[in-house]
Order: sequence, then C-alpha cells, then structure tokens
Amino acid sequence: MKFIKKIRQNEEGATAIEYGLIAALIAVAAITAMQSLGGNLSTTFNKVSTEMAGTTTTSTTTGG
Repeated sequence: MKFIKKIRQNEEGATAIEYGLIAALIAVAAITAMQSLGGNLSTTFNKVSTEMAGTTTTSTTTGG
C-alpha cells in the first residue's frame, strides 16, 4: 500500500513527459516555420536568378 502511495506522489516522470511534449511541440512549430520560409526563399532566389540572366552587365568607369 505504501508503494502505491509513493508512485502516486512521485511526479518526476510526469514532469519529464510534459517537458518532452513541450519540446516536441516547439520542434513541430520550428519545422513548419522553416519549411514556409524555405519555400519563400527558394522562390525569391529563383526570381532574382531569372531576372539577372535576362540582363546584360555593362561596366562603366568614370575618370577624373
């Protein structure tokens, strides 16, 4: 009977599980944000690359 009371009073395992769940939720949120940001960055770099490929580079120097 004392063993059961000790188990019910011992909350260290529950606390560890709670911290694990919090860490998992943070990881899911971070992964979601990174995927969204990665897609936006990819689109931006592709757009810049396409626009740069369509332009010609000219070098002008000013003497003085």
